Amino acid sequence: MSAPGHRRPAGHARIEAAKAAREKAARRRQQRPYVLGAIAVVAVALVAVVVFTSGDDSSTVTAADSTATTVAETPPFAYGTAACPPSTSPNPAVTDFPNTNGFEQCITPDNLYTATFDTSAGTVVVNLDSTTTPGTANNFVELAGYGYYNGTKLFRTDTSIGIIQGGAPHTNSATDAGPGYTIPDEGGPYTYQPGQLVMARTSAANSAGAQFFFTVTDKVSALDKSGTYVVFGTVTKGLDILQSILASNVDQPGGLGGAPSPEVTIKSVTIEKAPVVGGTSGTAPG
Repeated sequence: MSAPGHRRPAGHARIEAAKAAREKAARRRQQRPYVLGAIAVVAVALVAVVVFTSGDDSSTVTAADSTATTVAETPPFAYGTAACPPSTSPNPAVTDFPNTNGFEQCITPDNLYTATFDTSAGTVVVNLDSTTTPGTANNFVELAGYGYYNGTKLFRTDTSIGIIQGGAPHTNSATDAGPGYTIPDEGGPYTYQPGQLVMARTSAANSAGAQFFFTVTDKVSALDKSGTYVVFGTVTKGLDILQSILASNVDQPGGLGGAPSPEVTIKSVTIEKAPVVGGTSGTAPG
């Protein structure tokens, strides 16, 4: 039994209990950051393990995406050994160049080259792209210089894809054997719109030779899914003539559309050159 004067009142006991509870709670709060920190460290470690073990897959996906979206650099155009044409177109025209692999480089990007097609239906003028497609433009210029296209037919009109095809002096058909060589594809992929001069070729790569086609209507965009036909010129005069020729199409069997009626003959293709004006393609002479 406690002596009177040393007994603690009941209210004091409650105060002491409350104080102890507050101190205990404070100690818990002080410890909690360390517990959370430890949990965070464990979580980061687990994430690191997941990233590390899946790293190869991520690298593969990234590499594949890069490969898919990167356009391969076009190698330099491989010129051949056929000599540049004489200053005056020979008569008769030269239509065979065997064992040459095409023409040597005869044009330069410092000049603007225009091709004037004098046809039985009217005149069509084209600016040739000697900067973006110098090899393809060179091939066309040299063939024209030898009179290759003179007297040939625009033998195909295909309204389903909006084109007019020509450039086949031996047979005036898509099966023409060509000049005796083929040239490399140059650039691309291409998109197509009315008013372009484009090389024709088979489905095989690097199979163009001399045949070409004009793009005439918006339907030519159907060729975008291929994009392999090299665009090497832009029509600056005579698109209305081409539209008239295409409108005269008469369908024929064989799956290549038809042909114009009456027939359209290329009387000649004349090449002119002029210095590039102001670092651009400039204006064609004439």
